[in-house]
Amino acid sequence: MFSAASSAAFTTSVPEQDAFFDNIRAHCGKAFEGQVVSGGREGDGFSDQRLVMHVRECGEDQIKIPFHVGDNHSRTWILTKTGAGVLLKHDHRHKDGSDDESTMYGGHTDHRGWANAQSFPADDYSKDLFTRLGFPQSNGNTWHMYIYPEVFTYQLTRDGRDFKVDFDLTKPVALPPVPWGYE
Repeated sequence: MFSAASSAAFTTSVPEQDAFFDNIRAHCGKAFEGQVVSGGREGDGFSDQRLVMHVRECGEDQIKIPFHVGDNHSRTWILTKTGAGVLLKHDHRHKDGSDDESTMYGGHTDHRGWANAQSFPADDYSKDLFTRLGFPQSNGNTWHMYIYPEVFTYQLTRDGRDFKVDFDLTKPVALPPVPWGYE
């Protein structure tokens, strides 16, 4: 049986990744409004909606950040310390809480990154999912997260695509509803 102290040894990452994790965890319980700053276009489902991130659940090894897009509460970013870095997964749910067909895609850090920035290239699970669902162009996805005292940035890049949302960390907003599939 593992104790909390012994299991911590399995989730230790490099100092830059620990600092990144802690920088986000410092905002636990707060929500922030954002806006698309690149890659948006009319009718894309993001640019014309209110965007809110909520640093909702913060454990020693995992942080869950719902990303609300207007009245759509289907998305949650999950950051997990793995012992070999940080894993980002995108949990997508239907209104009834069931898994969306396109869920749990993401990637794992492949270098130490920085205390304010980490990148997550698409993992094999994600590439298989994207190919099966008919959008293999997403196999080249890399997700990036940046956290500074005044702004949190979520960015998706790949050939021909650069989508970025900045969230203002200086002005917390009212907490959004519980994301779909959570209590």
